[in-house]
Amino acid sequence: MNYEQTIEYLFSRLPMFHRIGAAAYKADLNNTLALMEFLNYPEKKFKTIHIAGTNGKGSCSHTIASIFQSAGYKTGLYTSPHLKDFRERIKINGGMISEEEVISFTERTKSFIEKVEPSFFEITVGMCFDYFAKQKVDVAVIETGLGGRLDSTNVIMPELSCITNISLDHTNLLGDTLEKIASEKAGIIKKNVPVVIGEITEIKSVFENKATEMNSSIVFADEQWQTKSVFQTENALHLTFFNAEKEFEIENQLGGFYQIKNSKTVLSCCEILKDNGWNISHEDILQGFKDVKNNTGLRGRWDILQNQPTVVADIAHNEAGIGAVLEQVSKTKFNQLHIVLGMVKDKDINKVLSLLPASAKYYFCQPDLPRALPVDDLHASAFLHKLIGDKYSSVQTALNSAKSIASEDDLILVMGSNFVVAEII
Repeated sequence: MNYEQTIEYLFSRLPMFHRIGAAAYKADLNNTLALMEFLNYPEKKFKTIHIAGTNGKGSCSHTIASIFQSAGYKTGLYTSPHLKDFRERIKINGGMISEEEVISFTERTKSFIEKVEPSFFEITVGMCFDYFAKQKVDVAVIETGLGGRLDSTNVIMPELSCITNISLDHTNLLGDTLEKIASEKAGIIKKNVPVVIGEITEIKSVFENKATEMNSSIVFADEQWQTKSVFQTENALHLTFFNAEKEFEIENQLGGFYQIKNSKTVLSCCEILKDNGWNISHEDILQGFKDVKNNTGLRGRWDILQNQPTVVADIAHNEAGIGAVLEQVSKTKFNQLHIVLGMVKDKDINKVLSLLPASAKYYFCQPDLPRALPVDDLHASAFLHKLIGDKYSSVQTALNSAKSIASEDDLILVMGSNFVVAEII
């Protein structure tokens, strides 16, 4: 098989959560454990950092990887989903896994795939671990896909665990309360492995109890750092954090005020890693923040695509994430707000719609995948929330319409799903 045939085989042969939703979710680690045995346990051959959370785990994963790169480490990075190219999921020092490696791995595991019938995510995790082991990375930053306890990535024994935050998302799979979701995410906390929690909420005790059970030291990042100043320029978010011992003046290449919390989380992770023997300097940390997009290729987080009018793409897709983006909008200067909006079926549509401003002009669309919420359904639900706009046959058509209507000093926001953003980046 060539690369295109290989990708088509993986996409069509294996159940993919991002395409079909819950039907692709495997609620145990049996397939992953069997795959690790088949591959001769690659997950044991390199050091890892494990990151979970409802929102922010992608930003934190990429930033920590960027800092390791700045410190001179050969750094693997595993994230999901991809935006444009499957190979975005598996990177070393910002470079994607080669097409040849994808082909070779798939051919090697074809007998396993056809016998065991794993999910797409399970095979992708196996590909990642196998590649990082072969390439002898110094460290790999591993982002969970969904949850934590039963996530396919949860077969590693990391140097550090990190949980960015908890909010309601994937409630049909992870539980319908914050406590239940937190318990699932806390499943990545391993015995004697330190853990960083990004935010303190009413479910703090869930993490404290799990850390005590695992004899793991625990740090809450927003307890550890105070904010001295925050301001945003066109190309960066400028942050100054301090505690009793030190101060960091950070130029974060990832825009958006919601990166304040993520940045504190990353700093707490770096402090523990330094204490545990990793050679990461103050300058490495600052450089990692400053070059995170350049080093890792991260896109879709308050991603400014053009000016006059300003077009911003953001992958926020749940209540908490969209709330954070709208807070950023409230601090941004513009004349009229235009929102290109598409979503997937398994989100709490009404909660998201209830957050959106009635004063915006809307351009409703649906991403091109089976899991997409039909644009007619989105339009009808939005009307009940007094959100007015037209329906469009594709994301690009909706964006083109917004661009043709918007004035130079307007803001066009493209949001609602990873897959909406993927179609226009």
